[in-house]
Parts: sequence; structure tokens; C-alpha cells
Amino acid sequence: MDRTAVITQQLTGLPGVSLPQELHTEIVRKSIHMLIALVPGLATLFGVQFTLALLSAGTLFYTYCEMLRMQGRSVVLVSRLTSVASRRRESGRLTLGPITLGLGAMIALLLYPDPAASIAIYALAFGDGLASLFGKFFGRVVVPGTGGKTVEGTVACFAAVFLVAHALTGRALEAGVVAAAAALFELMPSSDLDNLILPTGTGLVAVLLFV
Repeated sequence: MDRTAVITQQLTGLPGVSLPQELHTEIVRKSIHMLIALVPGLATLFGVQFTLALLSAGTLFYTYCEMLRMQGRSVVLVSRLTSVASRRRESGRLTLGPITLGLGAMIALLLYPDPAASIAIYALAFGDGLASLFGKFFGRVVVPGTGGKTVEGTVACFAAVFLVAHALTGRALEAGVVAAAAALFELMPSSDLDNLILPTGTGLVAVLLFV
């Protein structure tokens, strides 16, 4: 059993699960991706400035580790985890996902007050994360012009963002509008830039409706 499969089993709690390599990679990748959902809680507990500094330091450290990896030098755990979570199209080049993920969360904190900032970051964590997982596992109907994204993934994104926005605000109609906007942003064929577009666009819509 390869290293990715072992990590997938640890994350899912399903020993003996047999999944294609691409799905193993996506589970690891999006499990890490969803950790960005910790950011609103950190901002509440320790303040926005501290959280921004922490995100900046983490993003810079990861970038440095990736530059070392590109030179054939590894950093314990970071480089190994990056290799496991990298998609096939990222082979042999810098893996930008974690960098744009950190930047997306920082943009949301800098541009928007709560609850818009929290909605934007949760949309990034769960809307994008679940859209990718549902699309990979259950996706059957591909939306034309989106680079392979699926209706099933879009529905998962809408549901995740709606639940988050409604839980934070208690306003169902506005939560539905924000969720629809997030689903549309997630559908854009933006490759590595989706981590920037989704929180920025969703946060803007949330500001207009909730602040």
C-alpha cells in the first residue's frame, strides 16, 4: 500500500478502502484545505492582526519549503505531505494551492468585517472543498465550459455555504443568495486562482447583504 493510501485510511477511518490514486490524493488535499476553516475562530480568539501574521508566516514558510523541494531538497513532513497531496498536473512544479489558500483567507480578513469575512472563509474551506470531493466521487453531469466541474459538486458547494451563512446570520433568503453566488464563483474555470476568487467574491456578496 502506498503512502497516500495509508494517509487516506487514517483520515477516513476506513481500513482496507480501495480508491483510485486520484481520489486518494483529493481526499488528502481537501482534508488539508478544510483546515482553513480554523481561521475565523483564531481571529475571534486572538484578533485579526495576529491571525493575519500567522497566515502570512505559514504561507511564506510553505513557499520556502516548496522552493527547496523544487531544488531536490526536502523539509520533514511538509515536502512529503505536499508530494502526497499534489495533483498529477502539478508534478514537477510549484504546488500553488496552499499559497493561494492562505492568501484567500487573508484577503477575506483584510477586506470584510464579520460575518462576511467568516462566511467567505467557510465558503473557501467547505464550499470549495466539498464541491471538489463530491465532484470527484459522485460527479456525473459535467457543466460545459468549467474545465470539468460537475452539477453534483456545485450543489454540494451551494448546500455547504447556505448552511454556514444561515447558521451565522439566521437569514435564509440572504443565505441562499450568498450560497448561489459562491456556487457560481466555484464553477469558474480558474484553476489555482479559485482560492482567491471564491472568498473575495463570496465575501463581497455577503457584505452587501449582511453588513
